[in-house]
Amino acid sequence: MLTLFHAAQSRSGRIVWLLEELRATYAIEHVEIFRAMSGSGRADSANLHPDGKVPALMHDGALVTESAAIALYLTDLFPQADLGAPVGSPERAAYLTWLAWTAGEMEPAYWAKIEGRTATDALARKRYDQVNARILTALKHGPFLMGHRFTAVDVMVGGALAWGLEQAPKDDLLDAYVARVAARPANARAMAKDAPQTTEAAA
Repeated sequence: MLTLFHAAQSRSGRIVWLLEELRATYAIEHVEIFRAMSGSGRADSANLHPDGKVPALMHDGALVTESAAIALYLTDLFPQADLGAPVGSPERAAYLTWLAWTAGEMEPAYWAKIEGRTATDALARKRYDQVNARILTALKHGPFLMGHRFTAVDVMVGGALAWGLEQAPKDDLLDAYVARVAARPANARAMAKDAPQTTEAAA
């Protein structure tokens, strides 16, 4: 059984989207989290994440946390969905790189922009510019980040961009990409399940 510990309007929304893309059978455990930007929320004893954050995924007694790790875990668990890259495949190296890059480079760069540091810190601005250049370069070669095939990378990056689009550079290629991935039916299903409830079964 898959159970996702999820907070509304948070990064874990991307994992709901991924689960919908995978057509997985899962349950959502809506939990509260502390939200640093607003100072609202609280730690929730029902949340199994060791740091009180989301997402956290429980699968048959095994706990996986951190979005990139969960995305890799799920796409390996559901290879038939063709949203990842299996071990030994030519795309595996690029797939792992994109997942790690999203968490290690893209998200910190965009947080620096949100916090205003890119306006005063030359290194933060350089990192932000490099991140956007990498995304745009990839999109020049295909409608998705790994070419012509939609993958979990597009859920991770596309979801982050949709959330922080006002922080992104104005670019028609980027805007079209965000609109393309956001229009997927699985994303609409995920958004419908984002609101807090008790425990929700999904299929």
